[in-house]
Amino acid sequence: MRAEERVIIALDYPGANEAEQLLQAWAFSQNKPFIKVGYQLFYAVGPEWVVKRKQEGFPVFLDLKLHDIPNTVAKGIESLSRFGVDLLTIHACGGRAMLEAAKEACEKAGAGTRLLVVTQLTSTDRKMLNEELGIPGSVESSVIRYAQLAYRAGVDGVICSGRESGMVKQATSNDFLAVTPGIRPAHAEAQDQKRVLTPGEAIQSGADYLVIGRPITRATDPIAAFEAIVKEIKEVLEE
Repeated sequence: MRAEERVIIALDYPGANEAEQLLQAWAFSQNKPFIKVGYQLFYAVGPEWVVKRKQEGFPVFLDLKLHDIPNTVAKGIESLSRFGVDLLTIHACGGRAMLEAAKEACEKAGAGTRLLVVTQLTSTDRKMLNEELGIPGSVESSVIRYAQLAYRAGVDGVICSGRESGMVKQATSNDFLAVTPGIRPAHAEAQDQKRVLTPGEAIQSGADYLVIGRPITRATDPIAAFEAIVKEIKEVLEE
């Protein structure tokens, strides 16, 4: 992959106007950036908006984190696959039967959508994991356990912190995708993320894709911010 393809811009906006205003910066570009559509935007704009972005040439990561009984998740994926998105998320804690049903639904749809599982959110720290969620051990051990479960179920990869991406690869396979949110350039604030890395650190750790929102979407010059991140990734890849 080219460095530009590794950056996924999180369109965490309340509606279409703000998202489209940002995407106008790439209106005449041959190489459209990868974009992430999550709950807030998807519920506001609906599937037609996502399909239109695909038609314009934007690779799309639809981050809906499906989690239900196996049949319900499979039926949901049947519907979502019609949008032709590139990446789609489900929760690992749904269990192996759910993961396998989801993967089977993706393959039957034949849209080329790659399925990713959410391990532990980057807002989760050990105190929350142990005391609130009732899961013993470290965040890292929980991530690895879920990653191995997903790998055995035939899923394409995981969402994990950049701090865990190398461990995920070692515990599964180098071909198993590690998609990492919680990425902040050195000058940016961590905000509500707790397990954060810079773009260069995440790539060095083994991440395949970096999900980056506010450092790009709230920048005075979003294209310049995007290009600065790409430059940092290129420097790491060339080392």
